[in-house]
Amino acid sequence: MLTSKRKEKIFKFACLAFTFSSVLILVVLLYHIGVTGDKYLSMKFLTSWPSRFPHKAGIKAGIYGTLWLISLTAAISIPIGVLSALFLEEYKIPGKLGKLIEINVANLAGVPSIVYGLLGLTVFVRYFGLDRSLLSGALTLSLLILPVIIGSSREAIKAVPDAIRFGAYALGASRYQVVFWHVLPIALPGILTGVILALSRAIGETAPLIIVGALTYISYTPESVMDEFTVLPLQIYNWASRPQEEFHYLAAGGIIVLLVVMMSMNFIAVMIRQKASKKVKL
Repeated sequence: MLTSKRKEKIFKFACLAFTFSSVLILVVLLYHIGVTGDKYLSMKFLTSWPSRFPHKAGIKAGIYGTLWLISLTAAISIPIGVLSALFLEEYKIPGKLGKLIEINVANLAGVPSIVYGLLGLTVFVRYFGLDRSLLSGALTLSLLILPVIIGSSREAIKAVPDAIRFGAYALGASRYQVVFWHVLPIALPGILTGVILALSRAIGETAPLIIVGALTYISYTPESVMDEFTVLPLQIYNWASRPQEEFHYLAAGGIIVLLVVMMSMNFIAVMIRQKASKKVKL
């Protein structure tokens, strides 16, 4: 029989081995992408339009489309998600209806992304007549990440000590003042963590946008929310699916650009979170 200490050592060793192997695989993958994509990564690659000729192809349309799409998605999903979390956690719907809403929000986080694509195609593209526009794509991705934002925001709000609420009430503050002047600022760093994770997921999604009707070839940059668009993951998928080896190099270069864009956005969000954390010290 194994003793409890022996089992604990085996468990720690297994976790360490799994972590090391995961990091090693990630390093090897990034190294391969870096070596492969470096062949086509240049300023010309960043400022050229897609083309059927590898030496002329670029990723300009994908960069602009991704920045447009993720900005719209953030503008739609963050206010709705945070306000929904505040309402569910602070105002609490009593009875079975409240429990039903909470269960559905939790379950929606596990729905496959392609299902949201079908929902976006049916509701936004066809029913509301938004066609294959940036707005349709942003609304679809907003539905995809809303459960993540709501769930993480609720956990951050739960972590706020009740003493903060009781102290504010004791001083005569209304519920609105307690929620938005005390609870929300304290929970903001945790909420931003969930937002970072949600937007990181959205920026790499391809399946919902394919269903909604995002294009793989565009020779212009979007100028309004009703314009057609393409995104970096879709352009990468298009190049990777072609038989020519040169397009595989282009796909690797596109992955590097996508990683840089995602890391830059995360860096900005982390800086905002750190600034918010310094202002709130319990």
